[in-house]
Amino acid sequence: MKITILEDTKTRLKFELKGESHTICNILRKELWNDKDLIAAAYHLEHPMIGHPTFIVEHRKDAKKAVQNAISRLIKQTEELKEKFKKLI
Repeated sequence: MKITILEDTKTRLKFELKGESHTICNILRKELWNDKDLIAAAYHLEHPMIGHPTFIVEHRKDAKKAVQNAISRLIKQTEELKEKFKKLI
């Protein structure tokens, strides 16, 4: 995965996720919406075979921090799932 920042202000972040598809983008978008200070979180993928998703995040306080926090929460959730699954097998 390669991340390219296209626009970067305190409250707005636009970036491209090269090498990713709807899977990661949907998970990140949904988790971003759990932030009470989020204004908008969306992505656009022109074509699933040749395009790269472009994300736009607008936040009342700090868009970069909002993305970092969402990723941290997703990592924690993934680790919890991994541990629960280990106990089952």
